[in-house]
Amino acid sequence: MPDPDRDRLSIDVVVLGEVLVEVSSTGPLVDGAATRLGFSGDALNAAAAAAAAGARTALIAKVPSDELGDALVARAGALGIDTGWIVRSEGQHGLYLSHADPEGRREFTYVRTGSLGSQLSVADLDDALLQQAGVVLASGITCAVSTSAADAVRHAARLARRFVYDPNFRPRLTDRTAAAAMLRELAPLAEVIVPSWPTETQQLLDLTGAGAEAADTPMVGALAALGRLGARSIVMTCGADGAQLWDAERGTRHVPPTPAPAVVDQTGAGDCFGGTLAGRLALGDDLETAARLAGAAAALSVQGQGGTGFIPTLAQTRAALETHHPEAVS
Repeated sequence: MPDPDRDRLSIDVVVLGEVLVEVSSTGPLVDGAATRLGFSGDALNAAAAAAAAGARTALIAKVPSDELGDALVARAGALGIDTGWIVRSEGQHGLYLSHADPEGRREFTYVRTGSLGSQLSVADLDDALLQQAGVVLASGITCAVSTSAADAVRHAARLARRFVYDPNFRPRLTDRTAAAAMLRELAPLAEVIVPSWPTETQQLLDLTGAGAEAADTPMVGALAALGRLGARSIVMTCGADGAQLWDAERGTRHVPPTPAPAVVDQTGAGDCFGGTLAGRLALGDDLETAARLAGAAAALSVQGQGGTGFIPTLAQTRAALETHHPEAVS
C-alpha cells in the first residue's frame, strides 16, 4: 500500500464514495442462477475509469477489515487505483444483486443500510490531498447514503481546485426534493456538473412542458436552467444521442455518440463517463475533448458484466473514437 505522504503530490484525480460488493447475473435472479462476484459502486467504477484514462487516481472510501475487504482493495489496486487513502475498520459490507436483460438494462436489489462504506465522513478525508489533486469527483449517490457522507462531499467540494459533480439521482436512496437541493448547493462549487437527460434532469429541475420556458426544445430549456445553478460548465449525457456541452464562453454544442460494439450490461456506464471525463480534464484536455473520450469509454464499457467488468484502456478508447469520429482525433 503506498505511503500517502510520499504520493500525495502525484495524484491527478480523487474520487470519494461507497464501494459495494456486486453479485450479478445475465439471467433472472432465481435459485441456482449463475452469478458473478465482483466489486462496484459509482465511486469504484469512476475511479477505475479515471485510472484507465491515464490519470493517477486515489479512492477515498471505507472498507471492512475482513477477507472480502482485502479482495476488494486488491481489485481496486489491480484496476490501477491508488488505495492508500482507503480506510479499513470493522463493519459490514454494502452489497447489491443485479441482473441484466439481453439489451443490458438492469434490475437491482440493494443490501446496504448501515454499511461501513456509507459511514464515510469528513474525518476520513485528507485536506492536503483534496487541495492538491487536479480534480475531485463525487456523486449524488454518496450524498444520499448518509448525512456524514454528504458532509464529506461538501467539504471536498469546498477544498477542491476543480470539482466534478454527477447528480446520479437514485429514488431508492433519496427523494427528488433533497437531490435537487444538493445539486443547487454543489453546482456553484463545481467546475463541471454531469447530469443525464432526460429523466434525471427533468426530475431534479422539476421541468414540465412549461418548465422549458420559451426555449426551442425542452433540452435547451434544461441546459439554460442548469446553467443558472452556477456551475462553470455542464456535460449533459443523453444516452444513445451522445452529450450536450455548455459553458459561458462557447455556449452549447453537441458531442455525437460512439456506438457500443456489444451490450452485455450497462451497469457503470455513466460512472465510466464521469471518471474518464475527470481524468482527462485533470490531464489537461479541454472540455470537448474530454467529453468525446468519456463518451467513447462509456460505450465500450457496456460489453462487460458488472460495474467494472470491462474498463477500456485509453488506447482502446482513442481507437474507438478514431474509428467512428476521426475528425475528433488530433
